[in-house]
This record gives sequence, structure tokens and C-alpha cells, in this order.
Amino acid sequence: QVQLVESGGGLVQTGGSLRLSCATSGSIFNFYTMGWYLQAPGKQRELVAAITSGGSTTYADSVKGRFTISRDNAKNTVHLQMNSLKPEDTAVYYCNAKKFARVYWGQGTQVTVSS
Repeated sequence: QVQLVESGGGLVQTGGSLRLSCATSGSIFNFYTMGWYLQAPGKQRELVAAITSGGSTTYADSVKGRFTISRDNAKNTVHLQMNSLKPEDTAVYYCNAKKFARVYWGQGTQVTVSS
């Protein structure tokens, strides 16, 4: 059974930083595109950032210049460094692993940015 184990969410003030982490098995990490999605209350889940197995990255326009996604190949872990956080970043953040039609999700971690 595929597991994506997330950590690092919490409460932070506007302008602060958080780092999210998502650990999985090597069979997933080495071959899947890893990503982070957010879902705010009453809204659809949307892509924040993704990184391919080769290291290519994609970011939502709203987070460019503030968030950085990276892979730690030694620990089969993907990180999302979030800087200059804004209240509108408040959401549940989900780790995602995707390869063709196969998609796996983590359980989600809450990020709350206070104004």
C-alpha cells in the first residue's frame, strides 16, 4: 500500500515561513512526479507546485518567488519551503504522487496564516 506521510503544517503569522515535508517509498519517489496541492474551505483542490523525477519544477503563479519545491533523494522526501506567507495561503495542503493514470494522495496537513 502506497503511503505519503506529510509533516510540517501549522500556524504562522503573515510574512512567516513553513516547510512541508512528504516522505514515501523509493519505488514511488524515484519514478513519480511529486507535488503539493492546496484546498481551501469550499474550494477545489489546486496545484501549488510539482517536481518530476528528473527535477523539473512547476509552480502556481500565486506562489512563484515565495515557495520552493525540492527533492531529498537520500530520504525519499519532497519538501515545500513556503516563505512570505499570506492569509490567502491558508488551506489544507496535500502531498501528491502521480505517474500517468496512477495518483496517490497524502492525508493533508493544515497551514494557517494569521493576519
